[in-house]
Amino acid sequence: MRIIAGEMRGRLLKSVEGMQTRPTSDKVKGAIFNVLGDKVLDARVLDLFAGTGNLAIEAISRGSREAVLVEKRFDAHQVIQKNIERIGVGDKTKLLLMDAIMYIKRYPDEVFNLIFLDPPYREELVAKVISTFKEHPAYLAPAGVIVAETAKDEKLNSDIYPFEIRKTGVYGDTLVWYLQRTDI
Repeated sequence: MRIIAGEMRGRLLKSVEGMQTRPTSDKVKGAIFNVLGDKVLDARVLDLFAGTGNLAIEAISRGSREAVLVEKRFDAHQVIQKNIERIGVGDKTKLLLMDAIMYIKRYPDEVFNLIFLDPPYREELVAKVISTFKEHPAYLAPAGVIVAETAKDEKLNSDIYPFEIRKTGVYGDTLVWYLQRTDI
């Protein structure tokens, strides 16, 4: 796994051993950042279910100003810490060992331009997080984007207001959802 573009292009990232953490592939990551384009520049990023830190570190490499990474598994948290140190982005990142939904509830006044959701597949965690965000829609800045990854056969609830699905993309067994606020 590597950073595919930006200031830190080509730098390698460590992975979490075992099968519990599934990092976003370079192909999917490239597609996501191609869709995001300039939205990544100077963005404040939230990476929930951060896994290896792959998405947040890629965003920093491409010009995001800061990232908050949230991961509840201790072994994954340790790998993220090593990746942050290895790449040298500690001054632009904040890493927390906690549950994603707990983070949203504990810090209800945060505002992010990009939010990455890449939870374990088939556990309906994207829907649970979106439901929690509905209680705090200002979490996502007015022109911000939520990028969620699910298995390609998973669906999101139809009741996701004040968010709407703006685009989707299928890459192998991964379905990527791009959501934005509609209440603006």
